[in-house]
Amino acid sequence: MAVTGMACAGCAANVERRLNGLKGVESASVNFAARTALVDYDPKVITPKMMKEEIIKAGYDLVIDEGESVEAIEKNAYRRLVKRMASSWVLALITMAISMGWLQIGGTDEANQTMMILALLNIAYCGRQFYVNAWKQLLHGSANMDTLVAMSTAISFTFSVFNTFWGDGFWGARGMENHTYYDASVMIVTFVLTGRTLEERAKKGTASAIRALMGLAPKTARLVSGGTTTDVPIATIGRGDIIEIRQGEKVPVDGTVTEGKAYIDESMITGEPTPVLKQAGDKVFAGTMAKQETLRFRAEEVGQATVLAQIIKMVQEAQGSKAPVQRVVDKIAAVFVPAVLGLSVVTFILWFTIGGEAMLPRAVLSAVSVLVIACPCALGLATPTALMVGIGKAARKNILIKDATALEEIRKVDAIVIDKTGTLTIPNKDIDFTKASDLGLEERETLKPHAREAMEALRNEGIEVYMMSGDKDEAARYWAEKAGISHWRSRVMPQDKEDLVRRLQGEGRRVAMVGDGINDTQALAAADVSIAMGKGTDIAMDVAQVTLMGTDLRRIPDAIRLSRDTVGMIKQNLFWAFIYNVVCIPLAAGLPYLFGLHWQITPMWASALMAFSSISVVMNSLRLKVK
Repeated sequence: MAVTGMACAGCAANVERRLNGLKGVESASVNFAARTALVDYDPKVITPKMMKEEIIKAGYDLVIDEGESVEAIEKNAYRRLVKRMASSWVLALITMAISMGWLQIGGTDEANQTMMILALLNIAYCGRQFYVNAWKQLLHGSANMDTLVAMSTAISFTFSVFNTFWGDGFWGARGMENHTYYDASVMIVTFVLTGRTLEERAKKGTASAIRALMGLAPKTARLVSGGTTTDVPIATIGRGDIIEIRQGEKVPVDGTVTEGKAYIDESMITGEPTPVLKQAGDKVFAGTMAKQETLRFRAEEVGQATVLAQIIKMVQEAQGSKAPVQRVVDKIAAVFVPAVLGLSVVTFILWFTIGGEAMLPRAVLSAVSVLVIACPCALGLATPTALMVGIGKAARKNILIKDATALEEIRKVDAIVIDKTGTLTIPNKDIDFTKASDLGLEERETLKPHAREAMEALRNEGIEVYMMSGDKDEAARYWAEKAGISHWRSRVMPQDKEDLVRRLQGEGRRVAMVGDGINDTQALAAADVSIAMGKGTDIAMDVAQVTLMGTDLRRIPDAIRLSRDTVGMIKQNLFWAFIYNVVCIPLAAGLPYLFGLHWQITPMWASALMAFSSISVVMNSLRLKVK
């Protein structure tokens, strides 16, 4: 389910906690970057509608109606965000011009009152959602980024209103200058809105793989009925309908050819670039494309039952899953906002204790700066954005990764057990039968293209490969040598494969099993990472953590390298997110003043830096696309 209304990692933690607290929900995992919730629940106890009602009360929303377009909802929300951001910038520039003296409006009192009106307009229109969401969080005893923004702007605005009407008398009587900080309250809203706008725009890139997969399915189909053809919406196609496709058109649903023949490009499923001839009795799959000629087929799997829909669902669930490191981050994010609120109060008390009334302005500004700069957004985005890009990149390479844990574990593999028949070799009529007979090889078998190259790449990564075969010694040795594999065993049974996996694990090795997902089930289940070779309909999604679509074994080292790159990116993101807060919070609290340096991060710059930190994490993750 899609989740709307989340602004930071604290929001995701609140939604997740709320869902997990509902009776009938067995487990719930919310991904802030993907804006999704994966919920395992008992339909006899609770329904998606009931969940939606509870989440709305908490200030968020769940998209549960299949008729609702998540893309349309997000597009409209983005447009509203851009509109509020643009309006906020107009108000901010005018306020700054008055504050800096570039725009003269009467005396000081008139200028302050004008800025007060501008700031109030900015809060009431541009920043209204911050206050609405913060209030909803307060009612449920929780807090998030909106709480920090609402409190910081309210404090700076209220303090400025006091100084506008009573500041001269109060501060003047104590021999101090009177200042207002409307520009700070306005710029906080402006920079936060700008950051969110840029962040949302950047995050669209992390979901590009899903959009590309969804774009493979056509919107309409040519239905054959009574000797005529009619273009109809794909949603109206049912099992048993006869569909016609012509040259250059995409297959709308899965089915079996009944009439005609055509070459079909199935690279999106198999990863193989060569089109395949399809004729009566052959299977065709949604999203594949006819390269020439015309054929008709009977629809058999429609809607969410098509292979393409299953692939999309698998990638979506993988992108929405959480790596083990993310669960630690979630626990930190859940207490981060309350901790920041407490730190802000401590900052105010310390400054006021040190300097009394003379330090009241400094105490207020320091407390506000801490509220603004210590945002958990960057922390919450660090892991999921990298995972979304990494898993999406894998999908584009025809590598389907089941979940984030699998992606994190592949990089640790130092031994691979690989099945021979159907995994390392494929049937082939072009084999030298005389030589095959001499060696005792099975008839129509040959090494898969690029297999030797893939095994060499694995060795270069420091990974040992063990080939397992049910063939005779001579045949097993022959194919192992052809593939460049030095460790091999012949005449093995399924139990022998599992035994080898467990023996290697007993030696302290991290083992991946590569098989066809049928007779290798035992070994696949026992391995640290299970990799299945997909063959279109028998993708073995329920068996393996990783599925390689097609026959190219080079995708195994590709998956390992991608895992290392992705986890490396996660570590970079987390490092910078933590360092950002470790460095910036003391500077915002005014620590330099204690060492004689008359400088600190003001609320206005705090909001700018906070926005930059979130954007930088997303942009850093997007670098995975070009690695």
